[in-house]
Amino acid sequence: MPKLPLSPVPEQENDVGGPRPGSSSSFDVSQSGGSSSSSPDSAVGEKASPPYIAEPQEGENCHEEKAEDDLEEEECEKEAKEDVESEEDWDTDLETEDSRKVYDPTGKAKYLEICQTCGVTPVSYFIRHMNDSELSLMHHGLGPKGAKAVALSLASNISVVKLNLSDNWLNGDGTAVVAEMLRENCYISDVDLSENRLGKKGAKALSAVLHENTTLVTLKLSGNELNDQAAKYLADALLTNNKLESLDLSHNAFGESAGEVLGTAIAENAGMKELNLSWNCFRGQGAVAVAKGLGANIFLRVLDLSYNGFGNKGAAALGEALKINNVLEELNVGNNRISLEGALCLALGLKENKTLRCLSVSSFLERAGSGCFGIKKQMHFSVVICR
Repeated sequence: MPKLPLSPVPEQENDVGGPRPGSSSSFDVSQSGGSSSSSPDSAVGEKASPPYIAEPQEGENCHEEKAEDDLEEEECEKEAKEDVESEEDWDTDLETEDSRKVYDPTGKAKYLEICQTCGVTPVSYFIRHMNDSELSLMHHGLGPKGAKAVALSLASNISVVKLNLSDNWLNGDGTAVVAEMLRENCYISDVDLSENRLGKKGAKALSAVLHENTTLVTLKLSGNELNDQAAKYLADALLTNNKLESLDLSHNAFGESAGEVLGTAIAENAGMKELNLSWNCFRGQGAVAVAKGLGANIFLRVLDLSYNGFGNKGAAALGEALKINNVLEELNVGNNRISLEGALCLALGLKENKTLRCLSVSSFLERAGSGCFGIKKQMHFSVVICR
């Protein structure tokens, strides 16, 4: 009995597991029987396989995306930096440093800073009352440096409308700083600078401000040693300023020439309602010029000319002015060395005046005789006797 051939085990293993690594491909050819024909499966297997293309791994994709994001971020930062540099090159009225500062409407922080810079002691009363509408710093002895600190801090203040700096030894320098403050501040309407020895320099600084300021309504300059030269600056301001309604120039050193320039200013002024010229030296032609200015003025309501030495000549000029003036309501001519002759001239002017309500005169009228009092009885105003 012939022996059956055994099935080759290696061939089965190759069919199942595929060729071993390092084995020859001749075994596959011999098994096919050397036939040139092949099955459809073998024909498909003999086709050339496409070239191998490695698919990108997940880690590589993340790396590329991160690189692209970093590149875009760098470009954005570069563009932003270029924009900032270009903005810094532009000229602008708004400084970046100032925009970061806290707004200080009262000027308190600025005041303390200026006091430290100027080496002056801050006024605690001023700090406590910077928000008040009326601020009185009289008799504080500020001096020019202290006035500078106060004025610079008030330049931006929006609370104070009435300011009293009387008797602080401001002198011309301190007054110049206050004047600059009034040029910037548009809220303060009432200022008292009495007893500060302003002099010519202070009068010049205030005159420059009065040419521009349209807020100031009341100004008191009493007792400041203002002379004839200072009067020229103030007269120029009165010719152009029509907003000031009340001006106090009492207790100064105005003489005859000052009366002439101020008389012209009074005649031309178109806004003042109250004027105090008492305790000066308006005599002779100066007194006559002031009286003529009163006659031409059509706005003045209250006028104080007491303690000036007008004399009879000045009284006669006042009498003529009262004949044509139809707006004045109060007049003080007390202690002006007016005798009976001057009183009669004044009384004739009063007889024709229809608007005067109050006349203040010296006690000489008590000795002037029944003639003056007879005229007085026909008047429709009161007479105040100044003793």
